[in-house]
Parts: sequence; C-alpha cells; structure tokens
Amino acid sequence: MADPAPTSSARPTVLVVDDDAAVGKLCVAMLKQGGFETLSADGSPEALKIFKEHTGRIDLLLTDLVMPPPDFQLASSSNEFPHVHGVELAMRALHLREGLRVLMMSGNPDQELASYGIKRGSLPFVQKPLDMKALLQTVHDVLQAPPPTLAENAPKTSGSDVEWFD
Repeated sequence: MADPAPTSSARPTVLVVDDDAAVGKLCVAMLKQGGFETLSADGSPEALKIFKEHTGRIDLLLTDLVMPPPDFQLASSSNEFPHVHGVELAMRALHLREGLRVLMMSGNPDQELASYGIKRGSLPFVQKPLDMKALLQTVHDVLQAPPPTLAENAPKTSGSDVEWFD
C-alpha cells in the first residue's frame, strides 16, 4: 500500500540522505525546526534499506546529487542496497514508494545536473550551502505538488537531456 499523501493533520516525514554527516545533521536540524519528522541515512545503501524496511510513511526524499561510492558496487542478489548517486537513488526509491516526492541538493548544480544528463528545472532542486528559509519553502512546495512518476519511455530531447519525470 502506498504511503498516504501529506495532510495538514500529520507532520510530513523527510528522509535526508547525504554522504557528508555534517550536511545531513544540518538538514535534519533545519527540517525538525520547520516542523517535519525526519529520518536520515549517510548514503544510498542505508537509504534504500530504510525505504524497503521502514513501515511508517516517508513523504519526501531529500538527497545529495553526488555521493561517490567508497568502492565499486553493483546491485545483485547478495547486494540489494548498492551505493549509488542521488539520481539513481531517487529512481530506485520511486519504485519502492508510490507517492514519494523527491528533492535533490548539490553545491554545483549546473555542472552536476549536466553530468547526469538532467535539464535544470526538470526536478525539484535546492542549492548548497543550504539556507533554512529556502530549504523549508522548497520542501513545502514539493510536498504540495503532485508526486513525480518515472517517465521511462519519454523520448530524449537531445543527446544529453533526460526527461525523467512526467
């Protein structure tokens, strides 16, 4: 069963994922101060495990775009929770949790988005260093928007652009 959409009577839950522990703690502190429930993971393997095993609701994934793996890993029957970058984490999470909203963050968005073939503006994004007011406003905006759906069969608009949400 899908997680219910956020309502005014329930505090939305945000899963924060960043491989920099200080950034993760800062995000959690800001979100808690803004009235959100939080979960946190220090990388994609832990986040994927939370998405699979957490029985409560998760309304929003707030993830760093670039999370370099400590070593090479592939998903397999023996490694269900591989270390992946933020875009791959978002795609996997959307398959695990219907109704999930996604918000990406990065310190160098234009270069990093382009390196993944993502057009700026095609997904919700917040820039590091984080400003609390901007972060909370963006989180509220994303939670009010309809949840994304993967556009697996969408045609590419150019050789490097990927439309990955309808």
